[in-house]
Amino acid sequence: MEDKKAAVLLLEDGTVFNGVAIGKIGTTTGEIAFNTGMTGYQEVFTDPSYYGQVLAMTSVHIGNYGVHLKEAESENMKVAGLIIKKFSDGFSRPAGAKSLQDYMIENNKVGISDIDTRALVRHIRSKGAMNCIISSEIIDVEELKQKLSTVPSMDGLELSSKVTTKEAYESKSENATFKVSLIDFGVKQSIVNCLVDRGCHVKVFPLDSTMEDLNSFNPDGYMLSNGPGDPSAMPNSIELVKEIVNQNKPVFGICLGHQILGLSQGLTTEKMFNGHRGINHPIKNLRTGKGEITSQNHGFVISKESTVQNEKVNMTHIHLNDDTVAGIELIGKDIFSVQYHPEASAGPHDSRYLFDQFVDNMKNKK
Repeated sequence: MEDKKAAVLLLEDGTVFNGVAIGKIGTTTGEIAFNTGMTGYQEVFTDPSYYGQVLAMTSVHIGNYGVHLKEAESENMKVAGLIIKKFSDGFSRPAGAKSLQDYMIENNKVGISDIDTRALVRHIRSKGAMNCIISSEIIDVEELKQKLSTVPSMDGLELSSKVTTKEAYESKSENATFKVSLIDFGVKQSIVNCLVDRGCHVKVFPLDSTMEDLNSFNPDGYMLSNGPGDPSAMPNSIELVKEIVNQNKPVFGICLGHQILGLSQGLTTEKMFNGHRGINHPIKNLRTGKGEITSQNHGFVISKESTVQNEKVNMTHIHLNDDTVAGIELIGKDIFSVQYHPEASAGPHDSRYLFDQFVDNMKNKK
């Protein structure tokens, strides 16, 4: 690593880590977060829900199987920056198209490696989420502190408009049976694929679409996608989802879509101390009593107190680590949502039955 350029990671509380540069030489900022997944790093880095976040990977070796062109969840990397323990410049996967280093440079992404990520994650776990800055061009900590002081907090930050599609587009199976209008708050390609695999003709709409736009497709149901940022900073989307609920058609929400559905029904959301990010989060289905191992990526959550007190909503799933709300349904309607990723790519497929449930709801309505 002697030929590597030095890099610095500075946290908002003044903590400094010194390492070496990976990706593009430059400077990047965002809210620091950590992901505990041991595989699927490309899917994670291209997930639009990570927009605005600098991501620390707890798995020690990253980059060793390169990049596969069909494993991206969006058209490019969405993380604001990367923090890694052991970074692999090369890769040994026959199906790999390029190295992660080349992929980062193509995507103008700055990162740092060769730091003690275990110490970093323990620090974040005790201190909570905070902003950070990585630089491989500025080493002076005081100058970095000045730059970091101008970075806005994720609390109250609307980011979906940065990643939503600019124009509507369609994806369908050969003999599609159901039509789904999907609002793109930052959708993962795997969500669209899971619907198409189940006989759906999906039309993906920008988040600023109107009810008239969505209904021009004459859908059998509506999908509310995942995405980045604070859901409470999206009043227009909350109003749109209120209208969607009143259409009396099946609705399925994931992550940010789940939070916006909750807000549309009078629930409240909260910023979490650390958030849930990884592919081994335990969930309990309160209807069946069964456990699910799930893929998760969120820093906000629906308030459990507001859910219990709301007579229009049932809690359907709960996170077993901290008892946070992991799923809701609207009483008397074919409308439900979950706080995790049932498409789980990469990750466990315990929860893909939720797509079947959504399709069954549309089938019963036809």
